[in-house]
Amino acid sequence: MGKEKKKGTEQEKRTAAEAAEDALKEALEGSMHEAAEEMKEETLPENPAEAEDHSLERQLEEANAKTAEYLAMAQRVQADFENYRKRNESIRADAFADGRKDVAAVMLPVLDNLERAVEAAAGCPDEALKNGVELVLRQMTEAYQKLGVTPIDRKGEKFDPNLENAVLQGTEDEGEPGTVCQVLQKGYRMGEKVLRHAMVKVVPE
Repeated sequence: MGKEKKKGTEQEKRTAAEAAEDALKEALEGSMHEAAEEMKEETLPENPAEAEDHSLERQLEEANAKTAEYLAMAQRVQADFENYRKRNESIRADAFADGRKDVAAVMLPVLDNLERAVEAAAGCPDEALKNGVELVLRQMTEAYQKLGVTPIDRKGEKFDPNLENAVLQGTEDEGEPGTVCQVLQKGYRMGEKVLRHAMVKVVPE
């Protein structure tokens, strides 16, 4: 009886030891599993989908920056080209106006001689010759009108050195002081530009 009791006690001890050992194993396994999970969380990279999203965002930002840079560059080029085009148009317009002005100025002596010819033919018995010269003068005058050329003939008006050259001095009985009393040769201008100053006689002030 004593041996059986002793044997039972030993069996209980072994069972308790085995239970403690199993509990220890379970605890160790649980701790190792938790440590492994923590190490896994620390060492594993980000979610691949999130990493791809971040990469796409960076690429989009870079593309937007490049687009803004190219847009600014294109706007600068367009502005430079527009300024270049305007300068060329202005240069062409000025060159055309200067060329037309020069041609009109060169032809003024021809107009003067046609006017003299008409005056000389006033008493000519040859009506055909007279009418022919008058026709040429009329056509010449019309051509100048189309070009915007107008005569400077300001008899009786205040002398203007910007439009006239005073070549003779008149007397007090020829008009008001400082006015043009006689036009010796008509001047002409095209718009605001003077082609030829009028030669005038001025009453002294």
